[in-house]
Amino acid sequence: MKQIVSFVSLFLYFGFCFSATIQVYPNAAGTALKLAVDKAKAHDVLLVHAGIYFAQELILNKQLHLKGVGSPIINGQSKGNMVIIKAAGCIFEGFVVKNSGFSGYNDVAALRLLNTNNVIVRNNKFYNNFFAIYSQNSSKCIIQNNVIKSNAISELLSANAIHCWKNDSVQILGNTISGHRDGIYFEFVTNSIIKGNHSEANVRYGLHFMFSHHNIYYGNTFKNNGAGVAVMYTKFVTMINNTFIQNWGSSAYGLLLKDITDSEIHGNLFLQNTCAIFMEGGNRITAKGNTFKNNGWALKIQSNCSDNSIVGNNFINNSFDVSTNGDLVLNSFEGNYWDHYTGYDLNRDGIGDVPYRPVSMYSMIIEKNPTSLMLYRSLLVQFFDQAEKIIPGFTPENLKDNKPKMKALKL
Repeated sequence: MKQIVSFVSLFLYFGFCFSATIQVYPNAAGTALKLAVDKAKAHDVLLVHAGIYFAQELILNKQLHLKGVGSPIINGQSKGNMVIIKAAGCIFEGFVVKNSGFSGYNDVAALRLLNTNNVIVRNNKFYNNFFAIYSQNSSKCIIQNNVIKSNAISELLSANAIHCWKNDSVQILGNTISGHRDGIYFEFVTNSIIKGNHSEANVRYGLHFMFSHHNIYYGNTFKNNGAGVAVMYTKFVTMINNTFIQNWGSSAYGLLLKDITDSEIHGNLFLQNTCAIFMEGGNRITAKGNTFKNNGWALKIQSNCSDNSIVGNNFINNSFDVSTNGDLVLNSFEGNYWDHYTGYDLNRDGIGDVPYRPVSMYSMIIEKNPTSLMLYRSLLVQFFDQAEKIIPGFTPENLKDNKPKMKALKL
């Protein structure tokens, strides 16, 4: 048995020893990269030197390592798909990839990962593409430290920067993204990580989840997107230490949660969003240790949400702390800091002696009649809200924090 193992090890060792390093330089026709890929054998390393290379349907169907030297440019000439990786274990790094085709009915991409695994795409720059990176039915791939920019104007005429469909165990790490429809899009993706990305100024969402379970995203920044982040029809999602900032607009949210369950929202910063979190059909979600600051609405929790726990968060200088559209509330609020709280602490234990009701009567009126927002900060509104605090009648009776903190929490 030991002899068989030794033979296999020697075979693999010498097999990798036969791999070659191929130097690739541009030619006048721009076809040097395609010629080199066609000629290369599995496990070869292609060092592609600075210059311009043209690529339409450049297919990697064997394990290759393509490494750009001096930022070589791969130009798709706006004619369709550019690079397609079908082989497992490929590495693609160090390129400027630009000018893919655009299509209203085909998913045209600058770089497509197709039915593959263990592919690494890192340290590239993608400019002016439809889909920049499209990963389809793939697993254990890493997309890391890429700069991805386009010039999207509308949803209909643009596509996503990083698009993953039917993927498992992928890692999206440290990418800088702007100017696409969605910065990062997950559909039917499981057991994956999104970490340290900066997604800004995208037409629709900085990050978009659909039917994607058991995923983690942490340490990302989502800034000035059409609607921040959307997590839909998903369960077991962990959202930690992200920043949601300046997602403004009539239908904009820092974080939109629709029909998600059994998830965690911990340690995030929600700053200057129209609505920090909008939750519809959310169940068994824990929001803990987050800071909501300078938002229009900190939380909008619809009445079809239940068993959610909002614990130990800071609510600072928001126009409205909490809003809902019904009288029945099946969620718990406890131990949060609310800067609008005007109660007292006679025993000096750091907890208010009277509960805080974060839903104002005026916010309930706005839910039913949005045009009444024009009365915001009027003396009449302030009078009604003070009267409601003394004799509650319109706001949900059981939506209250029984242990409000007197001082902001150190998060």
